[in-house]
Amino acid sequence: MNSLLGGVAVSAAGQTDRTAGDSTSVPRRSSRSPEILAGSNLPERRPQRADPATNGLLARLEREDYDLLMRGAKVVSLKFRARLVRQDGNIDAVYFPLSCMVSLLVTTDGRPQVEMATIGKEGVVGASELIQSQGAIGLSLVQLPGAAVRVDAGDFRNLLDSRPAVKKLIHQHFYALMRQILYGAACNRIHSMEERCARWLLMTHDRAGQDTFPLTQDFLSHMLGVRRATVNLATGMLKKAGFIRYVRGKITVIDRAGLVSTSCACYKAIVRAYDSLLPPTQKRTTNF
Repeated sequence: MNSLLGGVAVSAAGQTDRTAGDSTSVPRRSSRSPEILAGSNLPERRPQRADPATNGLLARLEREDYDLLMRGAKVVSLKFRARLVRQDGNIDAVYFPLSCMVSLLVTTDGRPQVEMATIGKEGVVGASELIQSQGAIGLSLVQLPGAAVRVDAGDFRNLLDSRPAVKKLIHQHFYALMRQILYGAACNRIHSMEERCARWLLMTHDRAGQDTFPLTQDFLSHMLGVRRATVNLATGMLKKAGFIRYVRGKITVIDRAGLVSTSCACYKAIVRAYDSLLPPTQKRTTNF
């Protein structure tokens, strides 16, 4: 059953490795620059529309490259905890998040799975592996439900072979993603849980496009690779400081500046890495 998201029909994706249900072709990009809802300079965050150009990579494409990419693309709605591709699995499609966020989880023996990075509207899921003709580097799990542009792997691979500018952009995103993974690994080793929790919430806030988003403490503990009691203590401190509110599985960011002051330097370092490798498009500023 289709629902309507911001004027663009999207289909529901089941919690399997493939997207299920009907979906719609993506419209051509408007000549008007879309608003990307991110950053602390906005007085109020509103839910993002399913506008393909809210994805930073799609917004950076030249018009001809964009139109070629979108010929067979679909806007799909991804459900919470849907598995887009399993670790080492074949890539059958790439996903450009619009209002969702995807966690990249890695394991060596099946359990436990550790989150290495998150991908939101600044990037793409599965594209780098296609360039190298490799299996997925990790399990891609939808952490924030929402819309994404889905492109079949075969169509995307053909585009990479024929459009050097698209391949270059995907390489740039891959390097930025690797920087995020490296900073995250260092952060997990040397910084306090409160600092790590604040960093994680800021990155999620950047991708969510709104101040309130679904998040259970149990899921957060799994993402950070610690016990739930440890996460409860960290979120309790942030809540007591007035930075966040946590009610019935939903986090609300009340004081973003407070979260930034509490977070370690890794958050800003990750943002700088993306901005240096993927400079903001003209007339836009981004926190992802």
